[in-house]
Amino acid sequence: MSEHVKVVDHPLVQHKLTLMRQKGTPTAGFRQLLREISQLLAYEVTRDLAMTTKRIETPMEPMDAPTLDGKKLALISILRAGNGLLDGVLELIPSARVGFVGLYRDEETLQPVQYYFKVPEAMEDRLVIAVDPMLATGNSSVAAIDLLKGAGAKDIIFMCLLAAPEGVARMKEAHPDVPIVTAAIDEKLNENGYIVPGLGDAGDRMFGTK
Repeated sequence: MSEHVKVVDHPLVQHKLTLMRQKGTPTAGFRQLLREISQLLAYEVTRDLAMTTKRIETPMEPMDAPTLDGKKLALISILRAGNGLLDGVLELIPSARVGFVGLYRDEETLQPVQYYFKVPEAMEDRLVIAVDPMLATGNSSVAAIDLLKGAGAKDIIFMCLLAAPEGVARMKEAHPDVPIVTAAIDEKLNENGYIVPGLGDAGDRMFGTK
């Protein structure tokens, strides 16, 4: 994946995103749509996975059939909202290893504070897909990628539902080697660091906590 940001403009992705943006969409519907979009985004993220062949028997005859090569990839959820994307991707790639980065945003400074970090072994040998629905200021995302690189990860893709131009710029500055795959780049951040027009707080809408 060469370009730094890939906007997945597939009609189904854009339609489902519109449904998610609507403030009247209930929690259950929001969660289901997030799961569906995550699978469509994951299809794009995994387009260039390394392949090999293995000998299999079909009901008709033996053949050399394509199969994924190398270590199982690692899905890293940036808590808590990342879990909504994680669930969908895991349905598509059930054998993936899973890790978690726990960060919360200090409401005064808007800076990320780490409270949890647990990732699979041999990160340097895996494609690592970090997932978080919102790339807003980029501070939490940059901090999460810092931690993943510190754990040995070398091949990382950041997958999100929505991005703000400020977050994209921050990520490109800090981690130019980490491509971003998203469904949309919105207009801007507001004074509270929320994406506008956005869809509100993805975690609250997904878990019904507001």
